[in-house]
Amino acid sequence: MTNFSFDSQRPIVFCDFDGTIACNDVLVLACEAFAPEVTARVMPQLYSLELPLRVGVRQLLEGIPSDRYADMLDLARSQPLRPGLRETFDFLDSRGVDFVVVSGGVCGLVEAALGDLADRAVGIHAADVETTGEFLRVRSEFEGEVELVDKLSVVARYLGAPLLDGGFASDRWVAIGDSVTDLNMALAAPTTFARSRLKSYLDERGKAYTPFETFFDVRDRLAQLWREPALTAAG
Repeated sequence: MTNFSFDSQRPIVFCDFDGTIACNDVLVLACEAFAPEVTARVMPQLYSLELPLRVGVRQLLEGIPSDRYADMLDLARSQPLRPGLRETFDFLDSRGVDFVVVSGGVCGLVEAALGDLADRAVGIHAADVETTGEFLRVRSEFEGEVELVDKLSVVARYLGAPLLDGGFASDRWVAIGDSVTDLNMALAAPTTFARSRLKSYLDERGKAYTPFETFFDVRDRLAQLWREPALTAAG
């Protein structure tokens, strides 16, 4: 589902999936379950930033037998989502603000885990997999030099081409993430929400952010930033 749009006066939210929307990193869980040896070797290199995401994530996924893809989808459907997501969708809808899911993982897993909430996002962007061979094969519309899913390329598609100074035509966009696949997007965003490993990466680089644990935290902080009355967790 994609509805590219641009209004420099209206905020837009770009949100990671694994470990951010989903309480757990669904991609890592699937790789640990169905390609454990590859995962044990590759994940430490990704977290330490020694291995480019484009290379490492492809190695992880292409180490999984194609006949396990249905099991991967079942695993995704069983995963809990972070509290407050539905209420945050309601809040953003009331403000006319678009919510875009941009994941370094697999589109099918994202959609399976979101269920009926998938339709609340104006776009879901992630890698796709082919299951016709013995092992999964990965393809990504937004593959970059470093990232399998270059999240800033997704942002640029919605906000317009980057300016010469590396910025975008809008300074009202929001990034939400938790780990290494969100780093470049989080560094570029004028407003960033971070949890887990992403906080450490941003601390090391002196980038300001708002910590969060639930989407109630995100919703309430955005309400403050956009001069809305504070909301309670009960909605």
